[in-house]
Amino acid sequence: MGNLGFQEILLIAVVILVLFGGRKIPEFMRGLGKGIREFNDAKENVKKELTEGMKEKDQEAAK
Repeated sequence: MGNLGFQEILLIAVVILVLFGGRKIPEFMRGLGKGIREFNDAKENVKKELTEGMKEKDQEAAK
């Protein structure tokens, strides 16, 4: 996690708990997880499209 130590992470967690309250944290974490999944899916799609494009270009060059 970069240069964050245990104390910094604990401080961030306490601040989030104070700001959002105990009831909002699960909803916040679900939204965060969904966002991360969507980002990873988009990243994989771009990677797949680039790979397919490179293959098509190589096939055209081989002709």
